[in-house]
Amino acid sequence: MPISDLSPASALSAPQDRLSAAPDDSSPLALGAALKTGAASAAARKRSAVPLQDIVFEEEFVSGLKKIFEEMISFNRVLGLKIHDLGPARVRARIQMKPELVGHFNYNRIHGGVISAGLDAMGGLAVMAAIGARHMDEAPLQRLRRFANLGTIDLRVDYLRPGIGEYFDLQAEVLRLGSRVASTRMEFFGPEGTLLSTGSAAYIVS
Repeated sequence: MPISDLSPASALSAPQDRLSAAPDDSSPLALGAALKTGAASAAARKRSAVPLQDIVFEEEFVSGLKKIFEEMISFNRVLGLKIHDLGPARVRARIQMKPELVGHFNYNRIHGGVISAGLDAMGGLAVMAAIGARHMDEAPLQRLRRFANLGTIDLRVDYLRPGIGEYFDLQAEVLRLGSRVASTRMEFFGPEGTLLSTGSAAYIVS
């Protein structure tokens, strides 16, 4: 049907047989569609009604996400990223300093690329956790499959202080999780809790 046929004027002047061809709201097909839509809306309301701090992930989901993040993403193994806290509202991890991560050999300073890559990884992990929390009505394995299309589309890092220490702590949280794009905020700390770098990023989620 041409787009012009969808205009209000053409609808008013359409023949009676065309108008009567509209689906009956009481038909089984229409009722089935309405019930399906209503069920989806109810599920969405149920998910959004639970505060993030009250959501507890299943052990199967936590272990599965740790395996993806720490083992299956090879570069995270190179960085030595290890998850310390995996919650729906905030995620935390640690990087142990090692010779392969040195950026300035005179000061044993961690490379800036390690910081940016670590913050990017943490932002992605926070999005994974947020997606998992949004779909608690699904089985853990089904939620883990939702991460296939996740990817970074924008990343900003601010280096505030030199990264020197035996280990570094990273944390991240999701500022907004949309249907297609998620926004995050990340932080990189030294051993004494000093903020060394901050980051913000956007990720495609579908």
